[in-house]
Amino acid sequence: MELGTLILYAKDMQRTARFYSEHFGYETSGEVHDGLIELRPAAGGAEILIHQAAKSLKLGSAAIKLSFSVRDVPQFVEAARERGLVFGAVHQANGYAFANAKDPDGNSVSVSSRRFRG
Repeated sequence: MELGTLILYAKDMQRTARFYSEHFGYETSGEVHDGLIELRPAAGGAEILIHQAAKSLKLGSAAIKLSFSVRDVPQFVEAARERGLVFGAVHQANGYAFANAKDPDGNSVSVSSRRFRG
């Protein structure tokens, strides 16, 4: 069994789709089909579906973090900053690095080199 799809609720579906496309390389037409915007990973992994959030939903309060695997965390963080996405400090932990940020809806995202540790 494999985790194949993540569904994220968003206030502005187009803005959230652009965020994951621009900063994490997901491919999308940006079109809404069946109430969802589909984002496909360019390099493998789970797809992301963006769903319109109900007005009553408090975004950013769920206990979830999307973690993207990158080989060079400091380099990715610097490139993201140049594109307007600011991460917190780069942390070192047991042979790998990671850094955290938020998406437009307040969901936690991180980049981590854990998968590539020797």
